[in-house]
Amino acid sequence: MKKKKESRSLGMKASRVGRPVKHATAGGPKAEQKAAAEERERAGAAHVAREKSRFLRGSAIDPRPIDGTERVVDLIEGTFLAYNAARLREACQLFVDKMLDKDTTVGLTMTGALTPAGLGMAAVIPLIEAGFVDWIISTGANLYHDTHFGLGLSMHRGNPQTSDIVLREEGVVRIYDVFFDYEVLLSTDAFFRQIIQGKEFQRPMSSAEFHWLCGKYVHERERVLGIGKKSLLGAAYEAGVPIYTSSPGDSSIGMNIAALTLDGNKCVIDPNADVNETASIVLGAKRGGGRSGILILGGGSPKNFALQTEPQIQEVLGIDEKGHDYFLQITDARPDTGGLSGATPAEAVSWGKIDPDRLPDAVVCYLDGTVALPLLTSYAMAKRKPRKLRRLYDQRERLMKALKSEYAKSRS
Repeated sequence: MKKKKESRSLGMKASRVGRPVKHATAGGPKAEQKAAAEERERAGAAHVAREKSRFLRGSAIDPRPIDGTERVVDLIEGTFLAYNAARLREACQLFVDKMLDKDTTVGLTMTGALTPAGLGMAAVIPLIEAGFVDWIISTGANLYHDTHFGLGLSMHRGNPQTSDIVLREEGVVRIYDVFFDYEVLLSTDAFFRQIIQGKEFQRPMSSAEFHWLCGKYVHERERVLGIGKKSLLGAAYEAGVPIYTSSPGDSSIGMNIAALTLDGNKCVIDPNADVNETASIVLGAKRGGGRSGILILGGGSPKNFALQTEPQIQEVLGIDEKGHDYFLQITDARPDTGGLSGATPAEAVSWGKIDPDRLPDAVVCYLDGTVALPLLTSYAMAKRKPRKLRRLYDQRERLMKALKSEYAKSRS
């Protein structure tokens, strides 16, 4: 009789186990959930997972083995499935699927020594020529080192463990593992001092005007030397892409401008013109149903200079606007230190820099830009046909007229 009771009791337990558990959770009945899973295993039943959960709608992680035949597109879409690899995939897809739509104006900001590493030639020039970048804000250092290549001067790969005392004695300068002769600096300085003394430079101007004039001379030097397109300054001049710098005095170019003023030179970079011109570009992008997208490489002052265009339009000029539509940043800076380089797009919403309705169209990828930029460029080139060049440099007067008109209306 006792055995029969035990059997009946076990049967009741099995019956309970056989009932489907609605949702197994870490907060659920542990013993019952465990017993149910073990019973399914003994019975040879299919294991269950809640694929119907709203949180499990992402594609299953099931990449094919890498065999060496993959293209960059295949790697990004098929194997960049988690962590910062997934953020890079999302960045590439945001850039290609939305930011490169024909009605979106794309601004690029650049910090970090990208051009000394050859990324101006390898990535930025192709993006410019394909119409994938419409305007740029860069550190002056990137533009200065970019000019070395346009003048036929060379940069070399080196060992970062080399003694800097020995390098100094040898007349070699290094940017981490990029080495170049000290004469490269002297030659580039001499080039800038020579052209800046020209008549067309003898006036206050925006940094876009200044870089366009410099690009004209770099482009001509490339032609004379027969070296092809090496300088993004030259490429931007040819494509009508305006290039701004948020800190004109913070580079060797600015240092040479300053030195020439001691001799009476009249060349002055006007930051007021830069603030208003960049705001006019963004306002022009948003009017008529268009959109504005910002691709941020690094962070720093160029990042803020691009994003502050919206507070300039809204808060300072009093023009109704909602913020940039697309935000894509590649950075190694953390948000919790308080620095702008690591500030998230969500934080930018509170300043009016990013349209809150477009916050899902914002991606931050925590990755070295020298790794991410070539991959992003290759992905874009493979997935998108070139866009028609906007030639925003040629439209500066029209854009500023529209900005002034809306500002006047806001004050009436």
